Amino acid sequence: MTETEIARGAPLTKGGAPFAFHVMAKPTGATCNLDCEYCFFLSKEMLYPGSRFRMAEELQETYIRQLLEAHTRAPEVVVAWQGGEPTMMGLPFFRRAIELQAKYAQPGQRVLNTLQTNGTLLTDEWGVFLKENDFLVGISVDGPREMHDAYRVDKGGKPTFDRVMRGLDVLKRHEVEWNVLTTVHAVNGDHGGQVYRFLRDDLGATFIQYIPIIERATPDTLQIADTGWGSGVHGRPLYVQDGSLVTHRSIAPEQYGRFMIDVFEEWVRSDIGTVFVQIFDTALAGWYGEGGGMCIHAETCGQQLALEHNGDLYSCDHYVEPGYLLGNIGDRTMLELIALPQQQKFGQDKRDTLTQFCRDCDVRFACNGGCPKDRFATSPYGEPGQHYLCPGYKDFFHHVQAPMQAMCALLRDNRAPSDLMAAYASQDAQRPRNSPCTCGNGKKWKHCHGAPAGLRDQPAR
Repeated sequence: MTETEIARGAPLTKGGAPFAFHVMAKPTGATCNLDCEYCFFLSKEMLYPGSRFRMAEELQETYIRQLLEAHTRAPEVVVAWQGGEPTMMGLPFFRRAIELQAKYAQPGQRVLNTLQTNGTLLTDEWGVFLKENDFLVGISVDGPREMHDAYRVDKGGKPTFDRVMRGLDVLKRHEVEWNVLTTVHAVNGDHGGQVYRFLRDDLGATFIQYIPIIERATPDTLQIADTGWGSGVHGRPLYVQDGSLVTHRSIAPEQYGRFMIDVFEEWVRSDIGTVFVQIFDTALAGWYGEGGGMCIHAETCGQQLALEHNGDLYSCDHYVEPGYLLGNIGDRTMLELIALPQQQKFGQDKRDTLTQFCRDCDVRFACNGGCPKDRFATSPYGEPGQHYLCPGYKDFFHHVQAPMQAMCALLRDNRAPSDLMAAYASQDAQRPRNSPCTCGNGKKWKHCHGAPAGLRDQPAR
């Protein structure tokens, strides 16, 4: 079963557990060698005072055994290592993980390991190991140096860009399969095209995931957050999904929509079929009637869980907080915990608690109201529980509607969606240079997506 099937809701067993689910394992808990200002997870250390934040060997074996046994009907199982910073566990931990997977793999079962890292600790020894064991590595890069270093700093507040680039070079040198995760925030949020071109052209990324930064806050926590909790001046309060305010680092709703439209206008002309942007793939699946591959745009959720370093299993990576602790896999199996009524309700509530404004929306089938963690705004109908990014989502999904429909038509004709690029090229060749740009940002075509590639990131004169 694919991750797309997991995201849109896999069938359930008789016991109420899904035939397939995804677990983000955090062997170091929230421990990290960096101190990214917007990282919501660093404060989760407060849930485990006195802990060494290292997954014990016995628990490592329990986790891998349970995960593989729970997926007897799945031809492929993804073992996802996240953090914090998982490479802080060291190579011996991951070598043992490979041995345990070989020990417990079911007949015909393929095990795929993924590793999300900031890249700063990668060495050639890591590169050899990751390549030999077919790891898929996600590396976090927020764009060109000045945008990346705005918030992605180390414990001393120093920039990390050069160290991350060295880590990426390790992956490239050893031909490790990698993709890039880019957060979209207040600093890079007005530069969608520039960020995309940097990832594509400078880094050579062909798989890109964009994550909007939305830091919820109450009046009390906002003052702490906006005066630098990432710098360690005040310390981080435990981050929980509470409050209707956002920090100054957070992306604005319309700003996020504009960012994604800017990226799309570049991608749809040049990169269909060669560069894969997760939200574009998800949108196309929605228009094609298959449901999205991103849990945030799936109709329901509850099948993407988080496993802490001590075996505690939580409803979701974004809900590692006391109210969403399902139990410990040392006491009950993952299958038992994911089948709990509270977890099933957690997943169904994503659909069942939609505002009427969402239910009336013409792009609901593609959006599905976004992630519940960000539903703290008020809808135009005056309802609480509207997604914070709703205006940006609507702008984006409406903007891509026609090209998505065109790509669906190509697919139904057994043609490649990339054929759409020829149509764009033909239209662009006849477009007046002084006409408004197709992205809708108010600039002239010649100063925006119609400008030569080398001039697109220069200010208009």
